[in-house]
Amino acid sequence: MIGGGLAGTAVAYHLARDGGADVLLLEQGALNAAASGNNSGSFHAQIPVEPFLNQGEGWAHRFAPTLHLMMAGIDRWMALPEELAAPELEVSAKGGLMVARRPAELAMLRRKSAIERAEGLDVRLLDRGELLAVAPYLAPESIGGTYCPIEGKANPLMATFAFARAAQRHGARIRTRTPAIGMAADGDGWRVATPAGAVRARRVVNCAGAAAGQVASWLGLDLPIEAHPIQVTVTERVAPLVPHLVYSAADRLSLKQTAQGSLVIGGGWPARLHPITGLPVVCEESLIPNLRLAIAAVPAVARMRVVRAWAAIVNGTQDWRPILGELPGAAGVFLCFFPWMGFTAGPHVARLIAELALGRRRADDPEIAGFAVA
Repeated sequence: MIGGGLAGTAVAYHLARDGGADVLLLEQGALNAAASGNNSGSFHAQIPVEPFLNQGEGWAHRFAPTLHLMMAGIDRWMALPEELAAPELEVSAKGGLMVARRPAELAMLRRKSAIERAEGLDVRLLDRGELLAVAPYLAPESIGGTYCPIEGKANPLMATFAFARAAQRHGARIRTRTPAIGMAADGDGWRVATPAGAVRARRVVNCAGAAAGQVASWLGLDLPIEAHPIQVTVTERVAPLVPHLVYSAADRLSLKQTAQGSLVIGGGWPARLHPITGLPVVCEESLIPNLRLAIAAVPAVARMRVVRAWAAIVNGTQDWRPILGELPGAAGVFLCFFPWMGFTAGPHVARLIAELALGRRRADDPEIAGFAVA
């Protein structure tokens, strides 16, 4: 296993628990230190607004099969607190609202939701009265929106560690601060180089997130994997106000309230890279418009104090589709890569890839065959 985020620890858990495999997970730094622990913890099931607006309905139809993985991911999340003995996951699914303030936005949601419903997603169009009855905290200028009852959230600070503990209970070994630095074929298996020496494995699962393309390049593959710095903002704790996951139909916004009372405001606004360290840092040019969108959707945000903001690298692809399965020309090496919304689908996709690596699922299985490396 390469990568100690949500995907890596979840795959390790299923390999060890379901297959009794001898599992070793290598993580270059600390567990949960990258995108898995720095995202906002949303469960997304609706087609995202930004690529729908920028790439069009043709893109949405190509992306639509991905919705099944996201729906299955949310269903999987519902079982995890009990399965992993982890109530601290704070799993909640009280629905997601995509809010329109202009007729053109509502028309866009109508077109988008038709594609979603064709894939079996429960998405309901709401007029102004219905929307404000469900969510009276929204701005009165809201004219309607969509409601998806399965959307929600979990605590991203806890999920990876819950999977890691469960994997270890079933015998998996985890080595942090042990980066994989190369990989080559070795007889009927693979030799993975680390600064502490080489590790030999019959099978390797690449769960390296934004670095998954670099890992694949060791095998001569050029995958369309991107890394994007984005940022999230958190307010002070306030009384319960927003039970839903809230989006804007106008631009990038996701907003929700944690169990502790803070509002988490994001939506994929770009951060910047520090010119010296190269690490992601918060960008004021993104912070202000993101907060303006939040206030336009939920006016009470204007009375809240911001207590912190952070930036992190998220993995992406131009088409927003995952890349899953055994790598061509590299028998026994598997890729588990879900861009942008990997927190949502991660637990389900991890189980699929574990089953594939264990030989319990075929490569032409319809759940993953359409997302294989081209």
